[in-house]
Amino acid sequence: MGRAAALVLALSVLIAGCNQSRGPAFELTDVTGAGFGRELTLTDHTGKTRTLADFKGKAVAIFFGYTHCPDVCPVTLSEMAAVANDLGKDADRLQVLFVTVDPERDTREVLSKYVPAFNPAFLGLYGDADATARAAKEFKVFVNKQPAGAGGAYTVDHSAGTFIYDPAGRLRLFAAYGQGAAKMSHDIRLLLQGQ
Repeated sequence: MGRAAALVLALSVLIAGCNQSRGPAFELTDVTGAGFGRELTLTDHTGKTRTLADFKGKAVAIFFGYTHCPDVCPVTLSEMAAVANDLGKDADRLQVLFVTVDPERDTREVLSKYVPAFNPAFLGLYGDADATARAAKEFKVFVNKQPAGAGGAYTVDHSAGTFIYDPAGRLRLFAAYGQGAAKMSHDIRLLLQGQ
């Protein structure tokens, strides 16, 4: 091989190396190293106290919402059910946690009927008003209960998005509402592969 050909080959290898991405090609927002979402202690709909450490070894998806939510919450839980279905045999390596921002109405009994209706493996988490406020603050989730209307009905404004942890228990991704099941499935697969 001549000198010119060797130089061209060396430059081609160098350029190819520069074009390779550094790290996984996530489709969701990469929040690796974020200084929030580090702690969570609430009770699940079976009555067991849960922390993030309980789910090490699994990818974990956490969504804050409430059972009387007319649209965002059931859509997100439906998308997470589609993700679990899409993962197939790897679905047992995913834990979805639905954290209520309405502990007044979302009792253990209510959550135990609502959350597993989307997928039997999903868990609903609740706490008293103080524990709920601490969890929302830790995850920087906005929560604002609206004044009750006729008949005492009310809504709760809240941030909409899903926090996704890798199997080592590190917060890695944020899925804004409406990004869809396909992007979440893609990125959760990467996390399960050790990315």
